[in-house]
Amino acid sequence: MRWYIAILFFLLRLVGRLPLRALHAVGAGLGRLFWLTNGPERHHTEVNFSLVLTQYGEKERQQIARRTLRETGKSLTEIAKVWGAGPEAALALVREVDGEHLFRDALAAGKGLIVAAPHLGCWELLNIWLCSRTPMAIVYRPPRRAALEPLLLRARGALSPEQVRAEGAGVRTLYKRLQAGGTVGILPDQQPKQGDGEFAPFFGVPALTMVLLSRLAHRTGAAVLFAFAERLPDGAGFRIRFRAAPDGIADADLPTAVAALNRGVEECVNLAFEQYQWHYKRFQLRPDGGTNPYWRG
Repeated sequence: MRWYIAILFFLLRLVGRLPLRALHAVGAGLGRLFWLTNGPERHHTEVNFSLVLTQYGEKERQQIARRTLRETGKSLTEIAKVWGAGPEAALALVREVDGEHLFRDALAAGKGLIVAAPHLGCWELLNIWLCSRTPMAIVYRPPRRAALEPLLLRARGALSPEQVRAEGAGVRTLYKRLQAGGTVGILPDQQPKQGDGEFAPFFGVPALTMVLLSRLAHRTGAAVLFAFAERLPDGAGFRIRFRAAPDGIADADLPTAVAALNRGVEECVNLAFEQYQWHYKRFQLRPDGGTNPYWRG
């Protein structure tokens, strides 16, 4: 680990000693700054809301966007608590688990389990909670700066899952783990590369959607559950929530399968709408090759 990464990890541990409520207050302030500076976080959020919240007027969408950016800020600062304080302290932040019986039943069936974890709430805490219950493999994209990868591995601590790249040998590893009755975690709402996905509606807007999860489920017969860690008010902690996957998510017909996948993400998002990663350029690629909606002319 390079010296500056080691320093960053030390600072992460130091800041992680602060109460969650204090970190969320700082994060909310950061979200207000995102709004006032009119940077990319605000711009991308407002573009997304103009596409998916057409039932509201501009004033109402802006009010939702302000609240959403405060949650975006919290998602950044709470990482110091989740990563910096260690797995035991992170797990102590979980106040309740909604739908845990779905998770237990899927593990007990022994046919493999895919946990679809959208960019909603605190997905890193969900990661730790899952790893505390069962051995995990997660599909990940390596950071653009390779020097940060050791930080991620160390910050995730002793409960760190096996991290598998969604390519070549990594995909074969996922198939083997599921066929052996293991558990795999996937972020289902990352935009794949052009040619690596299928377009399907997401809140009524065509979005290029990954096909890997549905192919894994179809070929292995593994169960699929959606899950996220919902942020509770006033720094009170988090609620883990599980939801059954919509019918058709493992269909051999990919358009049917990815449409079901996006419905599953939508069902989760609607439970904590403002905690979703709405500053992500989810609709950057258009099915007709049209203009990138996030481009500022």
